[in-house]
Amino acid sequence: MSKKLMSALALMASLLAPGSTFAQQPAATPAPAPGAAPAAAPAAPPPPPAYGAPISLDNAMKVVAAAQAEAQKNNWGMCIAVVGPSGDLIYFRKLDTCQYASIAIAQHKARTAATFRRPTKVFQDGLAANPANIYLLTLDGIIASEGGIPLIVDGKLIGAVGSSGGTGQQDGLTSTAGVAALK
Repeated sequence: MSKKLMSALALMASLLAPGSTFAQQPAATPAPAPGAAPAAAPAAPPPPPAYGAPISLDNAMKVVAAAQAEAQKNNWGMCIAVVGPSGDLIYFRKLDTCQYASIAIAQHKARTAATFRRPTKVFQDGLAANPANIYLLTLDGIIASEGGIPLIVDGKLIGAVGSSGGTGQQDGLTSTAGVAALK
């Protein structure tokens, strides 16, 4: 075996070996001074938005048109999908220069954002923040890649938009332009 291959295998083995190498350790909390009040517990995150009626076809088309305009302005080949709250496809567009692999990815991003009621970037950031969050990738329907954003109207989730074809940041900016069309 080559030295490079042996080094790569040794690195993989060390990453997969049991132990606490990547385990997040709780931060040490200093004891309160005598007579001081105990520290307050962190505030709970707000609940996710309630599901609403599915986005209409007309509004889905507006979202995609705005996202498409952003992609074309920047010469990004994109696939753009809008789904309802259940994750079912409402409207889809593939720009001519978009790669075929991005067809399914755009729809997956939109579906994840709708059914989990949060942007797909949340999962990406969770993985980056702590390798122990790798379990996220085992959950059905998750895609941990920027570009899927819920569509919220009057505090209710009516669907989501997903874009794929560029970098994660480009996908996110494309979808953000689509979200802005509903405001």
